Parts: sequence; structure tokens; C-alpha cells
Amino acid sequence: MPAEPVRFVLTLSCEDRRGIVAAVANSIASQDCNIVESAQYGDPDSGRFFMRVSFSAPTSVTRASFERGFLPVATGYNFDWQLHDLTVKPRVMILVSKMGHCLNDLLYRNSIGQLPMELVSVVSNHEQMRRRVEGEGLPYHFLPVEDAGKEAQEAALLALVDKERIDLVVLARYMQVLSNELSQRLSGRVINIHHSFLPSFKGARPYQRAHERGVKLIGATAHYVTAELDEGPIIEQDVARVDHSMSAEEMIAIGRDIENAVLARAIKFHLEHRVLINGSRTVVFR
Repeated sequence: MPAEPVRFVLTLSCEDRRGIVAAVANSIASQDCNIVESAQYGDPDSGRFFMRVSFSAPTSVTRASFERGFLPVATGYNFDWQLHDLTVKPRVMILVSKMGHCLNDLLYRNSIGQLPMELVSVVSNHEQMRRRVEGEGLPYHFLPVEDAGKEAQEAALLALVDKERIDLVVLARYMQVLSNELSQRLSGRVINIHHSFLPSFKGARPYQRAHERGVKLIGATAHYVTAELDEGPIIEQDVARVDHSMSAEEMIAIGRDIENAVLARAIKFHLEHRVLINGSRTVVFR
């Protein structure tokens, strides 16, 4: 039987101008590859062009050989570009504290192969989730903050990221603020999830205070982590309507379900290379 074709995803951005789509398509076709999915967007505000192309290639085409063939086009249009081999799954680390709903959801999705990733390990500043994680056969790294201090704890965390060759860090209700230095070091590689009441109800007991205020919408936001707390480029959001009859506890349950779904979608978009950062915003090719 003939060998299965290799799948690649090409993502790029550049100053918007005529001929980009044709040049990209011609370069891909000239290397005996076949486009199976393509999406593009020209941002009228920034004047930037964004494109994602998924294509199949014969086994004779390698990542290195395609990059060599594509380089003249990329140079001519001054692309900021990346080529991703879909046979190589991104290596993922999850960070969690005491609340385990997002972690549990991701562990289940990982167990059924719903997310195209290699889940390498889970890190926590608490011990509560150890049994759950090790029950999945995954390493659990306990890195408490109070014993070693914030700087030492983050140094140990970064050492793990480097040692385990982590491509993506997921903050699954990890209740620690990453330092500016760590956020910058892992720029574009950390996804966080939080409730969408911000900036109205910061700090502790946000659902209780939202209930007291009589809010009618609750939701969740998944975004990339930056030095600006909870203000990184947004990847995905969702909401649900609530009313006067619901208790704060019922609102918390609804909020957790939304957080699970939003975080999982954001991770999937990232793993499938559908998210391109556009300044303080994102372009997401669904």
C-alpha cells in the first residue's frame, strides 16, 4: 500500500498586499503538495494579513525541504511564518491549585484522544490533585510557593518546562500570578482560564458578589498570559444566562461548566495552530 501523505499546517502574517494567497498556493502546489483547508483575514485596523493553510504532502517532502522551497516566497513578502508537522503532537503541561474541575475535564478529554497533544505532566502548588493525576499514569510535580518563595518556585517550574520540552502550559485554575519575567519567557505558550466578571468582581468570592449584584450573564474567558494580569490576547469566551431564582452555588456550578468548555476549545484551537496573535487581539480560524 502507498504511504499515507504527511499533513502540515502553515501559518503566516505580513503587511497586507495583493498576490499573497496566489503566491502561497503556487508555492505549495509547486512542491507537489495539496491544500485541504485554507483561511485568511486582512485586518483593516492594523493593515496586517493573516493566513492558515493545512496541506498534505508526499512522503518525499520533509519539513526542512518544504521550508527551503517556501523561503523565496516568505522572504519576498516578508512573512512572519511557521510550519507545523501534524505528526508531531505538542507537549503540554497543566498547572493547577485546589480547584480540579478544569483539570478533571482535560484529563478525560486527553484519555479519549479529543485533544491533539501529548500531556506530559501536571504541576501544582498543593497536594490535593495528586491521586487523581497519578491515577491517569501522569507525573505530578509538587512545587509549593510558601516553602521556597515565589522566585525559587518559578525557577523550579521553568526548569521543568525546559527539561520536559514543553510547548504549551495550561493554567487550569492555577491560583498563582505568574511573574512578569516568567510571562515574558513563555510568551504565546501559556493559556489561562478565568470567569468573565472581570474587571467588575476581582479577588475572592466573585460569584457570591456577582449574585449579590444580580448579574444576568456569567461566563468564562481563555487568553494567553502576559505581564498585564488577565489582559492577554483573548482566544475564546462563552456565557450563560442566569436569573434571580439561582443561588450563588448554582451560579458557581454553571460557571465551572463554562470554564471547562471554553478552556478546552481554546487549547484545541492553539494545538491545531488556528490562533494567530494580532497585537493585543487574536485571529482565530475556526
